[in-house]
Amino acid sequence: MFDNLLAGLSGLRNTRRMGRVAAVGPSTITLSGLSDVAGLGDRLAFGRFGGEVVAIRPDGLTVLPDGPAEGLAIGDAAVLFGPPSLAPQDGWVGRIVDPDGRPLDGRPLIAGPVPRPLRAAPPPAALRRRLGPRLATGLAVFDSLLPIVRGQRLGLFAGSGVGKSTLLGNFARHVAADVVVISLVGERGREVRAFAEDVLGPQGLGRSVIVAATSDQSPLLRRRCPLAAMAVAEHFRDQGAQVLFLCDSITRFAEAHREVAAAGGEPVALGGWPPSLSHAIMSLAERAGPGVEGTGDITSVFTVLVPGSDMEEPVADILRGVLDGHVVLDRAIAERGRFPAIDLLRSLSRSLPDCATPDENTLLSEARRLLSAWHKAELMVQSGLYVPGNDQLTDCAIRLFPALDAFLAEIAPTDVPGHAFMRLAQILRS
Repeated sequence: MFDNLLAGLSGLRNTRRMGRVAAVGPSTITLSGLSDVAGLGDRLAFGRFGGEVVAIRPDGLTVLPDGPAEGLAIGDAAVLFGPPSLAPQDGWVGRIVDPDGRPLDGRPLIAGPVPRPLRAAPPPAALRRRLGPRLATGLAVFDSLLPIVRGQRLGLFAGSGVGKSTLLGNFARHVAADVVVISLVGERGREVRAFAEDVLGPQGLGRSVIVAATSDQSPLLRRRCPLAAMAVAEHFRDQGAQVLFLCDSITRFAEAHREVAAAGGEPVALGGWPPSLSHAIMSLAERAGPGVEGTGDITSVFTVLVPGSDMEEPVADILRGVLDGHVVLDRAIAERGRFPAIDLLRSLSRSLPDCATPDENTLLSEARRLLSAWHKAELMVQSGLYVPGNDQLTDCAIRLFPALDAFLAEIAPTDVPGHAFMRLAQILRS
């Protein structure tokens, strides 16, 4: 504790560079006097609220405030603090914080001794380890057909209200990890506590750090939320811990980035998104994954809101290109009561076939073949047009589909290795 306090005292400065408010607009503030020292993305304070530099010109800075600017007048002072940083420490486990490291759960919170930049570089590409072993998840579908391995980056693509928050809570409670770091971007205020107490529960929250920025907060805070959460995950990874990183959602991160980019004067492209969006998403995703020798790994799950299950919309398409697998949740499946509502034929884990044995890969191929055959014949079967005996594969798919569909919703014990594959083998041999 004293190390943390000493580090905080050493970070104090008796002098700060200051500028003056030159103009106040509906959403941005223009400052004079700091153009020669400020950098893009630097933080500033105007007394009771802060802001971030989004554009620099010889005659002044354009600043996007992270709070209401009512009462701000021309000539008011602004203090320059430099690039945003965060100083996490081990005592943050079990806590809820905002993107600036302030506690949201009403209890005191001490910062760590070493500040970390919010925009850090990923580990060197040539030095990173390969993906690790399979991780038990507590769900049969992820323990077999869509395996998650240590260091993998997975995308969860879903519309609203199809069970993605419940699925994230299941991962936080059951996936093998030393620490879970959860980024809640743009959530409704009441949902933060509900997620911590009801979805995670004491078991999940006891090993988690939640970084939250609610929907009423500025786009600066919402954009910083996953960046701050990733900095927390990197803190534990560098200590050798195995970290599970859950981000809900990348779509809200992209929307916040679009607002900030527009305030900085960036032109619109890519279906209404700024050109810098691709780099923002890719650089965040690349920070997750396997670490270098002597450190841990960050296994990550990023959610994407896809209206109408449109996997080709820009945010989904950008993220899918840098992931090690994607899982699509289907509203029609959720409406008939199956959880998780995974559309298996549109989902893929790129950890296969390497993370499974040849026998296990044979089982997975057979299961996918049968589910594909059912999908092709489903409409004919339900309308009574299919005649049994016309196709042997279709007959087998019709017979086994109820059992395979139930298997996709089964709970798998995390302490019995290979349980999901044994159950799948029993179904396919029946």
